[in-house]
Amino acid sequence: MMLKSGQFDSVPIINIAPLYNEKSDLDGLARAIEHAYSNVGFAYIVNHQIPQVLIDELFEASAMFHALPRAEKMRIEINKFHRGFIPINSSTPKTSSIAEVTKPNQSESFIMMHELPADDPDLLAGVDLAGPNQWPEQLPDFRKKVLAYNSALSELAQKIVRAIALALGQDDDCFDSHFQHPTSFLRLLFYPPHPPECTDELFGSAPHSDYGFITILAQDKSGGLQVRNVSGEWIDAPFIPGTFVMNAGDILHRWSNGHFISTPHRVINRSGHSRYSCPFFFDPNMKSEIVPLATCVGEERPLRYPPVVYGDYLMERLLANHDQHAQRNCST
Repeated sequence: MMLKSGQFDSVPIINIAPLYNEKSDLDGLARAIEHAYSNVGFAYIVNHQIPQVLIDELFEASAMFHALPRAEKMRIEINKFHRGFIPINSSTPKTSSIAEVTKPNQSESFIMMHELPADDPDLLAGVDLAGPNQWPEQLPDFRKKVLAYNSALSELAQKIVRAIALALGQDDDCFDSHFQHPTSFLRLLFYPPHPPECTDELFGSAPHSDYGFITILAQDKSGGLQVRNVSGEWIDAPFIPGTFVMNAGDILHRWSNGHFISTPHRVINRSGHSRYSCPFFFDPNMKSEIVPLATCVGEERPLRYPPVVYGDYLMERLLANHDQHAQRNCST
């Protein structure tokens, strides 16, 4: 049931099959996106055409990685390019405006970003986060499986970006220049079972909103993801077979002048067993200047946000919220 903006009691489902049919009229899809992301900020997407085998192999790769001895994972601890292993108790969302978070997230993860060739201009120029991915030597098939999924999600996200442009009253190529060389993250998360005796201040992932444009999440059957409405109620977003969960991030919120909601969410793994999830974050180029779209500004919706360079916005949050980045910043 849909109520006023931000007041919802379930997460809607959007059929994105028209993205794959050249003869489809995308107006209906654009309306569905506009309705979901201006009211909820989250939706399940169905008919995404990502082969199930790619998803299954990604989760298998994630489970194998997280089963490695800690010492082996720490050999590729996250580097200054935000690639590698993030151990448990080292990520605390201090910049969150959603809640005052004092305890680190009870999860660990592996992160890869967009691959860069050795002659990439950003890499040669030393642009923030332009650097090599790190891969576990003990898992020879890991890289292949992760890259295959990452490539498929990148293609899907590019299609969705064009539909979002239409949903915001723009031509479908409105964002193209910002996503010719996008910033992307694929994160393989592992959540141990939440200790039953722990207080409500301990989370697998503390209440937060995502930094970027869109997040496309594959999750297992454990549950634990919750989305907060404007009344402060936490609404479950459980696993639904054949779907991804997709949400708008802070940069899309700013780009739409607040029209699309970057909705707070959290994870508490009360399943009694391990939880795995694989969010894919698809964001503009680090050098992109984010200015609210003219179609989202008017008498009834005055300008809310000044221009911001995405890379500056992102790095401020990474430096504040991840111990490894903060330590490196202090030592330089």
